[in-house]
Amino acid sequence: MYQLIIFGPPGVGKGTQAELISKNLNLEHISTGAILRKAFDEGSELGIKAKEIMDKGNLVPDDIMNGIVKETLKKINGNGFILDGFPRTLEQAKALSDVFNELNFSSIKVIFLNAEQDEIIKRLMKRGRSDDTTETIANRLKVYLDATSPVKDFYGKLGLVNEVDGTGDVESINKEIIKVIE
Repeated sequence: MYQLIIFGPPGVGKGTQAELISKNLNLEHISTGAILRKAFDEGSELGIKAKEIMDKGNLVPDDIMNGIVKETLKKINGNGFILDGFPRTLEQAKALSDVFNELNFSSIKVIFLNAEQDEIIKRLMKRGRSDDTTETIANRLKVYLDATSPVKDFYGKLGLVNEVDGTGDVESINKEIIKVIE
């Protein structure tokens, strides 16, 4: 069973790659952003609150995200999963390790996609989401550096990080990721 986490700065291509990997390997693609947007579209209180937080470029609180991810992982069967967009904080990474232990997931691989900041900004401005303004992107990158970068160190100390260059064409990047996975 594949147990994957795809990780990196906003706009590096995590969602695109996670989607390709999930299709190619028949994995459950767990995108926390999609889960939260669905909750908003359905009009749930949690979804509305989370959207307000995300629209400012801030992270949804750990307790909300930890609960959502744990419930999703409990339902995993088949070939496994790829987590996209989680964990984003050191606290979430530690909580996720506890969940992995509880669910007997012991073959975790972390794929760290990276790209230069100029490339990331260019990509985010092109995708045209309503929350992709220059101000929000700048805040999102600051939040990433402040809160999310320590997650790479956490997984690095556990020997789980596999770094892949996220620049270039989608297919070449995907081939590099598949090499790391298999």
